[in-house]
Amino acid sequence: MGKRGRACVVVLGDLGRSPRMQYHALSLARQASFQVDVVAYGGSIPHEAVLNHPSIHIHTMAQPRFIQLLPKILYPVTLFLKAFIQFTMLLWFLFVKVPAPDLFLVQNPPSVPTLVAVKWASSLRRAAFVVDWHNFGYTLLALSLGRSNVFVSLYRWIEMHYGKMATGSLCVTKAMQHELEQNWGVRAKVLYDQPPEFFRPALLEERHELFCRVKKDLCHPSGVYDIISRELENQELNETLFTTKTNADILLKQNRPALVVSSTSWTPDENFSILLEAAVMYDRRVAARSKGSDTAGISEEQDLYPNLLFIITGKGPEKEMYEEKIKRLNLKHVAFRTMWLAAEDYPLLLGSADLGVCLHTSSSGLDLPMKVVDMFGCGLPVCSVSYSCIQELVKDGQNGLLFSSSSELADQLLVLFKGFPGNCDALLSLKAGAMETGSSGRWANEWEDCAKPLITQVVERLSLGV
Repeated sequence: MGKRGRACVVVLGDLGRSPRMQYHALSLARQASFQVDVVAYGGSIPHEAVLNHPSIHIHTMAQPRFIQLLPKILYPVTLFLKAFIQFTMLLWFLFVKVPAPDLFLVQNPPSVPTLVAVKWASSLRRAAFVVDWHNFGYTLLALSLGRSNVFVSLYRWIEMHYGKMATGSLCVTKAMQHELEQNWGVRAKVLYDQPPEFFRPALLEERHELFCRVKKDLCHPSGVYDIISRELENQELNETLFTTKTNADILLKQNRPALVVSSTSWTPDENFSILLEAAVMYDRRVAARSKGSDTAGISEEQDLYPNLLFIITGKGPEKEMYEEKIKRLNLKHVAFRTMWLAAEDYPLLLGSADLGVCLHTSSSGLDLPMKVVDMFGCGLPVCSVSYSCIQELVKDGQNGLLFSSSSELADQLLVLFKGFPGNCDALLSLKAGAMETGSSGRWANEWEDCAKPLITQVVERLSLGV
């Protein structure tokens, strides 16, 4: 095919775990009528809307996994070797495998070698070069090496130097927009993450079918015997933890556990210990209050706290470490399950949950967690760690709550779930706020208003030789 009407989306990462870039590909195809080539690593399966769209063509790169086998003493050599292999592979795909595009749209981070390779390709193939700033790559590298490390300084210079060469830039927050303009010399357009149409509250039938599908995952293959394991042992075929089916009718159980969902990449910028400590505090306080209620004769309705089931989705390097910690908790009113869901099931899980928890703190303090956007799209209120720009998304007391410590989170769980499921006014109020936030904006509308004008402008300027 000729050069007109083609875009190349570049993700130096697992495409299935890069939802924003999947949504970009869909919008370029649906709303801009582009043929779209996506160059990315494989791994997780992308959403079926991306896989099935006739104008989206996915080109999968192989990851240089052998580098992980090199000894840690060779870490500096490993960094350069990995960057060189990735750079060579990117050049092969961007110059040879992919038809000449009008536009390269690249995710940042990672910055090295992505920005360099895409800049070279855009110059030689006479295409526009747009960077979508999700975060700053050097701040992620600094988590493991420290801000004063020479490699971090070099990475920052490359990120800034090649970032300024872009013909257009998008970013995820106003705080990042300000940082880019004031300290990097980059003028970026804010494109807030918004949920696509498939993030919505789940229907009762959808909930029942989902919990039937994941029943084996809930049984806990690790062999830990807890409140959820005991309840699953006594279930009938027509029921799940949360629903029961009688003839054609599906009902939510009144004695069901409260479902709390958190999505994580299991990396150092999300301190998962906060959630574990809060769960222990909730468990102990509920156990103590239950004994106190029995003694004082307080009505069951007035002082009823449910069991909690935390379902944690995601993949990442610290997952096994935290799973070992979870096994040793020995909780009576709280249970944890970790799992990885199909792209089509993840929105259903959020749409079936009672509360979301976000532990993202941001290496730069300038980006926002997309998982919270997805939760709001499903009408799910969120308890989130507080940091510098999170208020752009989570309005404390309206669509969620902010916390700074495990004890604050434990207090919030007790307040929100008191009287669950029928008499938890605080939770229902936040849910109404989350529904309003989620319905106020959708990805397609945000992209049409913010990204499409920028992309149209830079492509037209290039075609005119400006």
